[in-house]
Amino acid sequence: MRVKEMHPLCCITLESSGIGDGSPEPTLLRTGSAVNFSGGGSEVNAGGSDVSTSGSSSSVAGILYKWTNFGKGWRSRWFTLRNNGVLSYSKSRRPPDAPPGTDVVLIGSTSANRRSGRKHTKTVGIVHLKISSFRESKSDERRFYIFTATKTLHLRTNSRKERVAWIEALVSTRIHFSLNGNNTPILTRELSVSTQRLKQRLLDEGIHDSLVNDCEQIMLSEFSGVQGQFHLLCQDRSNLLDTLRQLEAANIEAETSGINDAGYNLMKHEYTNIGRRKYSEWSTTESSDDVEKQELEEASDEEEIHYFDTNEYFSEPTIASSGSVAPQNHMDDNNTNNNKNNDNDNNNNNTDGKENMFECRYPYVERRTKLPDPVEKEKGVSLWSMIKDNIGKDLTRVCLPVFFNEPISSLQKCFEDLEYSHLLDQAYEHGKAGNSLMRILNVAAFAVSGYASSEGRLCKPFNPLLGETYEADYPEKGIRFFSEKVSHHPTLIACHCEGKGWKFWCDTNLKSKFWGRSIQIDPVGTLNLEFDDGEIFQWSKVTTSIYNLILGNIYCDHHGTMHIQGNRQYSCKLKFKEQSILDRNPHQVNGFVEDSTGKKVAQLFGKWDDSMYFVNGDGSINAKDKSESSSLLWKRNKPPPDLTRYNLTSFAITLNELTPGLEEKLPPTDSRLRPDQRHLENGEFDKANVEKLRLETRQRMSRKMQEHGWRPRWFEREGEEGPFHYIGGYWEAREQGKWDGSPNIFGEISEDLVNSVQAS
Repeated sequence: MRVKEMHPLCCITLESSGIGDGSPEPTLLRTGSAVNFSGGGSEVNAGGSDVSTSGSSSSVAGILYKWTNFGKGWRSRWFTLRNNGVLSYSKSRRPPDAPPGTDVVLIGSTSANRRSGRKHTKTVGIVHLKISSFRESKSDERRFYIFTATKTLHLRTNSRKERVAWIEALVSTRIHFSLNGNNTPILTRELSVSTQRLKQRLLDEGIHDSLVNDCEQIMLSEFSGVQGQFHLLCQDRSNLLDTLRQLEAANIEAETSGINDAGYNLMKHEYTNIGRRKYSEWSTTESSDDVEKQELEEASDEEEIHYFDTNEYFSEPTIASSGSVAPQNHMDDNNTNNNKNNDNDNNNNNTDGKENMFECRYPYVERRTKLPDPVEKEKGVSLWSMIKDNIGKDLTRVCLPVFFNEPISSLQKCFEDLEYSHLLDQAYEHGKAGNSLMRILNVAAFAVSGYASSEGRLCKPFNPLLGETYEADYPEKGIRFFSEKVSHHPTLIACHCEGKGWKFWCDTNLKSKFWGRSIQIDPVGTLNLEFDDGEIFQWSKVTTSIYNLILGNIYCDHHGTMHIQGNRQYSCKLKFKEQSILDRNPHQVNGFVEDSTGKKVAQLFGKWDDSMYFVNGDGSINAKDKSESSSLLWKRNKPPPDLTRYNLTSFAITLNELTPGLEEKLPPTDSRLRPDQRHLENGEFDKANVEKLRLETRQRMSRKMQEHGWRPRWFEREGEEGPFHYIGGYWEAREQGKWDGSPNIFGEISEDLVNSVQAS
């Protein structure tokens, strides 16, 4: 190798304050025939301003420590960053011999890790920067991450100086290199060879003409084979470049859409799927997940939010407005001038169920913040062994173990949609003040927020028994909720909720389609929201798909179009973008609000698992202005500190809690009294499996009960196929403690009843 001037693409400028602020300046040191980027040396060019290489063959190389797995931990790898945007690494711990004419900028020292042998020189990994992103660690000044659509590289340097150098090199190379530009060398597809000199040489030696012609034909035949192989290589290379260009286009599209698209910062990109196991990763061990979990926890400085469980009374909350709101049809100036510079204050208020202009005065109720410690150690269950052991059996009579369940029922899961009910309180106050546009914007944010708790939830809730009920009395949120399973075939769950100035009700059913490696779930039913002033909004949920059921990391995605129809001035349309395998910015939701004339008056954008924003207007502004002028509508609450494999939110943890004195007030049909669910929550897995088998035997009687005229206790259906409506009386019966007509559905089953069901 020869030392020349450093190529501009690999020049490492140390004057940027965006990375490693306040860190000492590394020095550039000529070492042998390469340029060494290390923390010391006798010949120093501060900042590298005097050292540059010309030409297009410069590269950056050095030793980085890569996280492999729990057993091997951090292992040193030789990384090479070429100016064509390709980062490769191998297991060699010493610089490989560079091709002639290649200039290499070495980052860090290599002498301490040299090996006498050259056992591992083969490249074991390649990353294309144009379809990748990277950022620094917030907890370790030596660590940084490189993200692609399918893997995450956890990398560590020897010092902060070296990390600054690597990040600068990655940024410089990624910015200047473009697969769509003229940097891709053009490879000719035609090869030619001349035999004239060879023939003349043979003739000069006295070789006969016929023999010379035979030799010429042999040579041309061999060259024809080489030329054919060369054409195939050219075709493969062309296909590869086309694929890379498509990946680059997908990458650029992802970076220019969604939240803060124009302000997307490569080094400070918040990779929100890290702690949620969204993508399959390069390292999938427990320690690798812990590294990412730590980064996720550091992403927010907000205080931890606690939720609390059921109280014995339902008090009417009061909402005092701390400022006047001028009645108008569109957003007032104060709302439209809000931007993300004020989001830090809004985030804290929204997390506590409030907005800046509203001060909620609800009573304080203490609730638990974690599930009980398990009594026994849970044993894993193999899905394949389950299938093998039940071949030839009636699958409708096969009881799946509680390993596949989470300790809440579908009735309780319906109440999870009300976690961010403060958005409806705000919508009520906005409408009361005459701001109808802010009302529907908060309703839209509420409709999206119901999906936030589904991220990382891989276990299914318990299927309730026919007639099973669930109540939720949450005075600290100003709401009370009630749900009942009203039909077993088809499975229907009806619910009703009352809040401050509004009521919410629906009945839902699920239709599923199995596609081999995934399952598609289509909700059936309409969600209804009515305010006290008579304004009504209706919408239906979008499709949910669960992927990688057989192999890979299981994850869910929500996709489709949600129409929120109002009976007055405004309606809203939200598009849940379906995630693709190359999507680096998943879970996006985009939509708009339009008035009765069809004119768009506001735009909404965000992610269903993170936050939602809005901006006034018809969406004609560019992405940068949209990002700067947007205002926060909703922000997801922080996850609890002690996550279990169920990944329940802080709110979901409180749903099944039995506070002192509550059990005596509940009807015998309440989900909190279900024994298999209670055993699972307590970590008594063997008892839970026994009870689940017993209750599923009883569940098979439900269809016969329904055919013989069974009717729900607290809901009534409109006509033969109409929706269910709450008929009232539950909270009054609870106050009096009279549960006539509410059977003990979780009790023991007589042998005669079992025999009659089995015979049928």
